[in-house]
Amino acid sequence: MALDAAAKKTLLRKIPHGLFICGVAEGEEVNGFTASWVTQGSFEPPLVVIAVRADSTSNGMIQRTGRFSLNVLDQGQKDLAAVFFKPQQGIGGRFDAAPYQRGELGLPILSDGLGAVECELVGQVAAGDHTVFVAEVKTAVLLRDGLGLDLASTGWAYGG
Repeated sequence: MALDAAAKKTLLRKIPHGLFICGVAEGEEVNGFTASWVTQGSFEPPLVVIAVRADSTSNGMIQRTGRFSLNVLDQGQKDLAAVFFKPQQGIGGRFDAAPYQRGELGLPILSDGLGAVECELVGQVAAGDHTVFVAEVKTAVLLRDGLGLDLASTGWAYGG
């Protein structure tokens, strides 16, 4: 049986996705990217699951440090998500448009987002063109409340 590529693409794009900024830090180097393949994986301990492009700079930094932050964006922050969407180094680039501070684990926490969690890896699966990381939430910073940005509200399509 052959896979119907058009049906697969249409159906997989109907899976709802939030948009987040994943931040990484290795020494003085800071990087980040827009992540949409993110979900909560457990209540106790609190786990998040994120898929990260296998050939990205951030994937290597997560592999080496075992840590990442997940910044939750407000519904009105589509332009900020766009800044972090294209592959590039974060230093002198993306984070110039997005003020941040380092959290307790030394990871970038955006100053203008709704808040962020800092996570430490507990597992991973490398398959296909992404690595799926499972990480425990170690710190949480709530800067303000609001509705989170989702992919559907941007008019963008990612996945399928």
